[in-house]
Amino acid sequence: MGERDQDAPSTTLIGQLLEEFFPFAPPSSPLPDPTPPEGPDPYGNPDPVWLEIDWRAHLRRVEVPMPGEPPPDGGQQVEGEQPTAVNYVDMSRSAEDARLTVLFVHGLSGSWQNWLENIPHFASRHRVLALDLPGFGHSPMPTWRLSIEGYARLLHRFCDAVGVGDCALVGNSMGGFIAAEAASAEPERFEKLALVSAAGVSSVRLRRQPAETAARMATAAAPLLLKLQERGMRRPRVRWATFKGLFQHPELLRRELLLEQFQNGAGRPGFLPAVQGLVGYDILDQLAEVEVPTLIVWGRNDHVVPPQDAIGFAQRLRNSWTVIFDDTGHVPQLERPVRFNRVLETFLSS
Repeated sequence: MGERDQDAPSTTLIGQLLEEFFPFAPPSSPLPDPTPPEGPDPYGNPDPVWLEIDWRAHLRRVEVPMPGEPPPDGGQQVEGEQPTAVNYVDMSRSAEDARLTVLFVHGLSGSWQNWLENIPHFASRHRVLALDLPGFGHSPMPTWRLSIEGYARLLHRFCDAVGVGDCALVGNSMGGFIAAEAASAEPERFEKLALVSAAGVSSVRLRRQPAETAARMATAAAPLLLKLQERGMRRPRVRWATFKGLFQHPELLRRELLLEQFQNGAGRPGFLPAVQGLVGYDILDQLAEVEVPTLIVWGRNDHVVPPQDAIGFAQRLRNSWTVIFDDTGHVPQLERPVRFNRVLETFLSS
């Protein structure tokens, strides 16, 4: 009898709680058909460039002025603009020659490391920015209440603060929700929009109380997961149990990549407030007004946001193109980075 893995039940528990309380159940409509790949389509990346990069040379921090509003715990309106610290990566081969800036926005419990497999590729042609949203990664909690609208406003102000001109906005999961809101609020800022397994369609139907309960449970369990991460990530079975809700085949992804996601994503203070700001926020009517060319990318095996939501976005976004990755979960940019980079680059240059 093999050694019993004591860590797997604990890591699996969080996934079970989230599955129970977040009713992202697949709707009755049929799954969208997968889009055949036009070129190599490996799962994962056996020879990642990002491991050879000294990321410290590209890390930045900026104070973004945000309009005053009541603080998260109530109280009086804050007068004037309040600085919000944002941690981000800024990379390009030559910023002067890069006509287009690509801005990557991570999802719930994410960080700029959600784009490790993509930043180096696009930095060879563009200026690439990837930020930690306030309350996540290494960006501290802001003085303002977290919300989809607030995060969208933060993106606008961030672009001003770091000197972004022509911009392609790319968001995954909650980051896609925020990107869609940002593009609908100020479409003149963005040349292109890419929504990758984006929240915003099914999330309108989420019930606030159960979702907040799940968020609290997951937040409370985060210290346990952090304690287990170093030894747990060495065990394929534990990696599978921890990430099975996000990735279709977590056992096929490099341990270093998964550890980066976990170390910089779990247990951050923005988790519960962001869930509270996401639940029930309705962007659907606004999508019809978005004329920015939009790429919609989804994994056909997404267990976090149902792939049918890709159809929901496509029906409302008149100037959109949809690509469905077969045998892929919620994070196509990390699961199939070769194909994702190729598809996004084709879209940006079209």
